[in-house]
Amino acid sequence: MIDTASRTDRLLVQVEERGLDCLLVTDLINVRYLTGFTGTNGACIVTSEERLFLTDFRYVEQAAEQVRGYESQEIGRDMLAGLAKRLRGRTGFDDRHMSVATHAKLGEKTGEGVELVPAGGLVEDLRAVKDSSEVAAMRTAAEIANEAYESLRETGLAGRTEREVAVSLARFMEDRGAEGPSFPPIVASGAQGALPHAWPRDVEIPRNTLVVVDMGAKVDGYCSDCTRTLATGPLDDDALETFELVWRAQRAALAAVRPGASLSGVDAVAREMIDAAGHGERFGHGLGHGVGLEVHEAPRLAKTAEGELAVGNAVTVEPGVYVPGEVGVRIEDLVIVGEIEPEVLTPFPKDLVTID
Repeated sequence: MIDTASRTDRLLVQVEERGLDCLLVTDLINVRYLTGFTGTNGACIVTSEERLFLTDFRYVEQAAEQVRGYESQEIGRDMLAGLAKRLRGRTGFDDRHMSVATHAKLGEKTGEGVELVPAGGLVEDLRAVKDSSEVAAMRTAAEIANEAYESLRETGLAGRTEREVAVSLARFMEDRGAEGPSFPPIVASGAQGALPHAWPRDVEIPRNTLVVVDMGAKVDGYCSDCTRTLATGPLDDDALETFELVWRAQRAALAAVRPGASLSGVDAVAREMIDAAGHGERFGHGLGHGVGLEVHEAPRLAKTAEGELAVGNAVTVEPGVYVPGEVGVRIEDLVIVGEIEPEVLTPFPKDLVTID
């Protein structure tokens, strides 16, 4: 059971600090975080006096089972009109998610004295710090993904197609109790691994190459995320050197993850090592990202990121080097920022594992 009361209490503090009389939450991920509702049509209205959850007739029974800490109300066919009637004063809305067209229609339907004020990011800021129930779900999701990695030792890689491996990993995680993969698994061998977001092909994985495998499971709505770069046999010197560089950079950056560390500073730990080795232009993405109800959420570890890590943040640490036409290496852990050191949720070995 999620602690909806505590989450909404913390949200109200931010609402009051923004000088808002009311907050309208329409993004379904944020609605789920606040209420527990998992359907496809619902919204919240939060004020200092009331906490309303609104949905249409299709989800009344589901809301009765799932929604806690909010008064559930059925709303008519015109969702925006129903919401508009319940807004008051300075009303914050999800400008990160609400379209311009929807905002315009909502504005037309609101009564006198209602001012729509951009207030996106309030719920996302809360979501960035995980509570114990969230960490427990993510820990279970990571354990299932780890079992999927272990299964590769038995099923092998060489001679199977990338697509076959990716499909089998997704099925394995579902069979172990996951809702499904948290994203379509990436399996990329040889030069295909130089594409950070490669797609699995109907191409057999050769021997004596590197294979980037990136996957995660979803449990109770929460995601895990883990990347390992595996070998299918002996490697040439260049591939081995690239792997060892990324491995060292990942370990160094992981050691820098602590409360108060700047988001850009943690990124810099790995980036400076890769730059010094002459591969700076081949590490084009940020070091990591937050994970939770979405596989990509706040905070980000990147050159341009502002802010600091806090206890309870769930972030990936995933440096990579991508040499076009030759090889790609990425090593990624999912960690929870602790008081002293991070809890690594992804235990599959990071040193070079050979699976032929």
